[in-house]
Amino acid sequence: MDFTAIDQQITALEQCLETTVEVEPNEELLVGVDLGTAYIVVVVLNGKKEPVACAMEFAQVVKDGLVVDYIGATRIVRKLVQELEERLGRPLTHAAIAVPPGTSENDCKTHRYVVEAAELEVTNILDEPTAANAVLGLQNGVIVDIGGGTTGLSVLEDGKVTYVADEATGGTHLTLVISGNYRVSFEEAEDLKKAKDRQKEILPVVRPVVQKMGTIVKDHIEGRDVSAVYLVGGTCCLKDIEKVMEKEIGVPVYKPANPFLVTPLGIALNCSA
Repeated sequence: MDFTAIDQQITALEQCLETTVEVEPNEELLVGVDLGTAYIVVVVLNGKKEPVACAMEFAQVVKDGLVVDYIGATRIVRKLVQELEERLGRPLTHAAIAVPPGTSENDCKTHRYVVEAAELEVTNILDEPTAANAVLGLQNGVIVDIGGGTTGLSVLEDGKVTYVADEATGGTHLTLVISGNYRVSFEEAEDLKKAKDRQKEILPVVRPVVQKMGTIVKDHIEGRDVSAVYLVGGTCCLKDIEKVMEKEIGVPVYKPANPFLVTPLGIALNCSA
């Protein structure tokens, strides 16, 4: 797959973390809210489905796809939405959200209630890998979304999701290993994990956890005709994670230049008024 166009979209979205694109007073705006284990991200697109604003905040209010701090989650989402409304000079009214594959109906409702507390009407709820495919546009293959708490995957055949799964291993597990190895706090380990100049050093430390992620994917796609795996999610920003997983899974593994914002962008693309 040629990731050039995808990387351009993500670059435009990254720029919207710092700058805001002007929108028309009555222009339709599409909003996506990603309640992640490590970060909450809110993305706004214009009527042409181009990024116009984005805001995010580190948070530990969700664990393995479940909201464990409802008050904290609602506070952060409300804060981010208000910030974006001030930047855009427009109220935001509708939003799409996503949850890990296999999330129960009750837990989906909790995600909905968090976003509704920010006075947004939730118009669509989808699973995270499917949201990511709104950006990737795969017809066949496997999308693996590795977030802070879970490794989720969707198998696509002829553009349709035929199988989804999710297991509790993600970026938080990498951070815990780093914390123990270097004898630093969780927060310090999180910063160390994201430091670009330490990536080569960090990968061998967390390799066993990455191999487990690869095993999770391999077990779920066993017996299926899978030609390639595509990685998204913040954890996949770790340099060369795809090489370790490819060796474990036994099929080619690819990822965009910045896999972190793929799913939030895909969520916003699925918003409807």
